[in-house]
Amino acid sequence: MLRKFLTLALITGPITHAFSQDPTTKKGELTVSGFVDAYYRYNFSDPKNVTDDDGAHPFNNHTSFTNSQNSFELGMASLKADYVYGKISATIDLGFGSRAREFSYAEDDGILQSVKQAYVSYSPTDKIKLTMGKWGTHIGYEVLDPQLNRNYSMGYMFSYGPFSHTGIKADFGLGDNFGLMVGVANPTDYLSASFAEKNFLAQFSATYDNFSAFLNYAGGKDLENGVGNQVGLTATGKISEKFSLGYDGTIRMYKPDGGQSRSWWGSALYINVDPSDKFGFTLRGEYLNDKKSVIEFNTSIVQATLSFNIKPHENIIIIPEFRLDNAKDPIFYKKGDSYDNPSQKSTGSFLLAAITHF
Repeated sequence: MLRKFLTLALITGPITHAFSQDPTTKKGELTVSGFVDAYYRYNFSDPKNVTDDDGAHPFNNHTSFTNSQNSFELGMASLKADYVYGKISATIDLGFGSRAREFSYAEDDGILQSVKQAYVSYSPTDKIKLTMGKWGTHIGYEVLDPQLNRNYSMGYMFSYGPFSHTGIKADFGLGDNFGLMVGVANPTDYLSASFAEKNFLAQFSATYDNFSAFLNYAGGKDLENGVGNQVGLTATGKISEKFSLGYDGTIRMYKPDGGQSRSWWGSALYINVDPSDKFGFTLRGEYLNDKKSVIEFNTSIVQATLSFNIKPHENIIIIPEFRLDNAKDPIFYKKGDSYDNPSQKSTGSFLLAAITHF
């Protein structure tokens, strides 16, 4: 899975401790890692005099985790523990802050909202791994933890696709270059779903030297008895030591109970340039088509995000970011608009984020 490769590549400085009954008997290995991130966002349209009936302001932000305006915000404080003992492993991944709450939006319990991931795994052979619990979705290029993304703000495909799955899955190694994952899970993003029909998950992966591709699927009934199916393709390619590309494309088809089938789709390209170990930048271009109003945009959107990655230390990332969102129809606000009648087709934002990880 892409998330596994990104995690192995980007998380540095683990803290490792071996538990022993005596000096010669090893009882497993525990690795602890974590991060803290904070950000400031300013939307140049600044619709501060626009409010809904409850007095809430719009932020001109239709994607996850950066819902603020002219405010310094804590993204998330996270702590992850990975335990391995022979063929058995377990992971508990906790997050605290607005980012974790939005990620676990389906959970009403405040304690459960802090559980980003929690799962146990068993590997009967080196080619088979069985996992049960809650884990981040395999669909898409972007992930929850900000130090694993090149852009700090999130894309539309991440924000309206699945976040997590709770269920059981099996990963199979098919030779040196191919892999297959199949699984059964609760409806998307639900940690608990008694009596609900289960969803089917699948992923086929291929890796060749500096190129990787992942064909992903998730589908089944939701808790309202509608049927959703999502297919996605994610690919990464390293052109040179200083230049790489990423691609994400997906289509989600949804048929509400008693209604007609509709779909939305999107496509994004990530251009990554790294002149040195301490400086790089990423240009993300994304197109989202929701003209059939599955997400309720009822329009198409193009967004371009330029993010600089500055690393004064190997465990610190500073991200100045400029973002432009442009829709075919007015969905953004400016000063003087009424809440029910946005008048702008485009809006621009500046963001400054800081992430430290260990």
